[in-house]
Amino acid sequence: MDWLTTVDHKKIGILYFAAGGFFFIVGGIEALLIRLQLMFPMGANGESWFLDGQTYNEIMTMHGTTMIFLAAMPLIFGLMNAVVPLQIGARDVAFPFLNSLGFWTFFFGGVLLNISWFTGTVPDIGWTAYAPLSGEEFSGTGSDYYAIGLQIAGIGTLVGGINFLVTIINMRAPGMTFMRMPLFTWTSFITSGIILFAFPALAVGLIYISFDRLFDANFFVTATGGNAVLWEHIFWIFGHPEVYILILPAFGAISEVLPTFARKRLFGYSSMVFATALIGFLSFMVWAHHMFTVGMGDIANALFGVATMLIAIPTGIKVFNWLFTIWGGNIQFTTAMLYATSFIPTFVMGGVTGVMLAIPPADFQFHDSYFVVAHFHYVIVGGIVLSLLAAVYYWWPKMFGRMLNETLGKWSFWLFFIGFHLTFFIQHFLGLWGMPRRVFTYLPNQGWDTANFVSTIGAFFMAAGVIVILINVIISIKGPKAPADPWDGRTLEWSIPSPSPEYNFKQLPLVRGLDAFWLEKMDGKKEMTPAEPLGPIHMPSPSILPFFMSLGLFIAGFGFMYRGYEFESMFINNLFGNNIIAISGLAITFVCMFLRSVYDDHGYHIEVEELQKEG
Repeated sequence: MDWLTTVDHKKIGILYFAAGGFFFIVGGIEALLIRLQLMFPMGANGESWFLDGQTYNEIMTMHGTTMIFLAAMPLIFGLMNAVVPLQIGARDVAFPFLNSLGFWTFFFGGVLLNISWFTGTVPDIGWTAYAPLSGEEFSGTGSDYYAIGLQIAGIGTLVGGINFLVTIINMRAPGMTFMRMPLFTWTSFITSGIILFAFPALAVGLIYISFDRLFDANFFVTATGGNAVLWEHIFWIFGHPEVYILILPAFGAISEVLPTFARKRLFGYSSMVFATALIGFLSFMVWAHHMFTVGMGDIANALFGVATMLIAIPTGIKVFNWLFTIWGGNIQFTTAMLYATSFIPTFVMGGVTGVMLAIPPADFQFHDSYFVVAHFHYVIVGGIVLSLLAAVYYWWPKMFGRMLNETLGKWSFWLFFIGFHLTFFIQHFLGLWGMPRRVFTYLPNQGWDTANFVSTIGAFFMAAGVIVILINVIISIKGPKAPADPWDGRTLEWSIPSPSPEYNFKQLPLVRGLDAFWLEKMDGKKEMTPAEPLGPIHMPSPSILPFFMSLGLFIAGFGFMYRGYEFESMFINNLFGNNIIAISGLAITFVCMFLRSVYDDHGYHIEVEELQKEG
């Protein structure tokens, strides 16, 4: 029950990790099925050896949607929950209740989307859900699962972003100015700002799709006056900033790991901050580079191409600063450091192919080929997953109070790293040799057979790496206890016990500069200088309301999806057809909102005597 009602940011971070990790495994299994299908060409009689085209489309759609919305996003939010309040010296986030609501809406949205596997109507429209494929004419109830599931999950992401903006602006410890914030907190701050402006676009687009499908509206159906290209604009106004929502916290994690294990201060801190802000701004200026082949015209293509190339400048600043940080350092190649250093060349390869795709004439050649698949995965997997794994190994002791096994960690790294490059590097050439993306099979003897076979073998190496990580996690339950500062860290989270107490800081710390804890250690101190006398600590009360508010939205989503469906049972037909299910779900949500509004919850206090007993 404690985990259902918790509003503690650290526990919510663990919930995000558990749910995101589960969906990551689901999305990974879907990726393996895709690679198995493409391992061999079609047979002599034209038959597919493993999957039919419809099943392949469903798996491909769910793989992309799951990995982006249900795995990468919650893992990033889990990291932000676990680390940001500790790094700024806060006792919690600004709105703990809202934080819990954000997790449960994401979770129920993800569950709703994946229930489609059990109802036999899986989304089959690609993760971009382009119109008119997402319309009623070409897709079944699976598209409703996509639109409503993501709509509910998106609510959680939006409120989470707002929560972190307010937290970072208002709850920093005394002395922590903006230019003394750790880079991970800075990137979380910019990311939250991008979420604030990007997710409403997706929410509006999903409402349009839902209205087209459920209420016969007319936004994207060309035959009745709608515009299919409108969806592409809406999706990519959200979709391209989404890449930076994912990659900026990854940049922040790398900027924490490299200085710690190179035993040097982060090179060019100020330029890193301004480069992050510039990337966040430019992320909204480039969405149409995904649409060069739509026919927008030469001027529009040229403008968006140049804007896209501009992003290479602040990104290059970051890459060179990371290299100068480790240059001449006393480097310790822990598992976290291996992932962090491998991230740099891997992500640079994804960035360079991104610049190639920013050139409209070249994009016309690469578009819809496996070259794009390779580029995308070098950015998303090579950039985000490698850095997330670095972050997991780095902050695991602080989150769980246990150490991960370094030997197993290095085995998992090499399996995953080798497997990644085996899988995706050769896909650049598959694209240049003419293999289109999104095909479920191909003719033999076109020069693609061996490359696809090698790519699939690489995917199994990656899966083996993930299995070793899971074994490491299980073993860590009985592993050695983590000290407060296992890596000789530089930032505030390493100044408190592992795992952190529920109130984080017994006394709020006084921050005297960048790398606040490192400064204190250089002065011969073992703890932070307190900024306040020891006193009672106010804590928020746990609440079950966020769980039921999200459950209500989940039920309402079901009700709306099946309101026009013909069931065999007359009773069930009446429940759905008369909108009783949908209205009941909304009623649960609104009643919970009412209760939250009228009940004045003052929380509780941890008294000084109790704090002194804990030592």
